[in-house]
Amino acid sequence: MIADLQCVVLDCSDPVELAEFYRAVLGGTVNQQDRRWALGDNWATLHTPSGLVLAFQRSADYRPPQWPDPARPQQFHMDFGVADLDRAQEQVLAMGATVLDDDGSDRRSWRVYADPAGHPFCLVRH
Repeated sequence: MIADLQCVVLDCSDPVELAEFYRAVLGGTVNQQDRRWALGDNWATLHTPSGLVLAFQRSADYRPPQWPDPARPQQFHMDFGVADLDRAQEQVLAMGATVLDDDGSDRRSWRVYADPAGHPFCLVRH
C-alpha cells in the first residue's frame, strides 16, 4: 500500500453550498476543524458519520458535466445506498438535485441525479 485515501474533492462554484447539500444527504459536519486542510472561501469539507471526508473546491471557470455527453463527461460519480428510492428521491430533489435518467423507465434498483453543481450521483436500493 502506498497511500490512504484522505478525501474526495469535487470542483464547484460554491463550496459551502455543495457541502451543505451532501451534509443533508449523508449527515456529518461541514467545515469541521481538521489539521489536514485550511478552510476558507475557496474550500469546504464534509466529515461524514462513516468517516468519509468529501471536500469542495471553488473553480472560477467551473463547467458542470453534461451526463451522458462525452464532450463534458461525468468524470466520476458516487453511489449512495438507500432503503426507499422514492423517499430518497423526494428528499434530494427538495434539496436541489435534478433527475438525469428521466427516460420514462421504471428504475426499481437505482436512479441517476445531478447535485446542485451538476455532478452525477446515483441512489441505489440496498
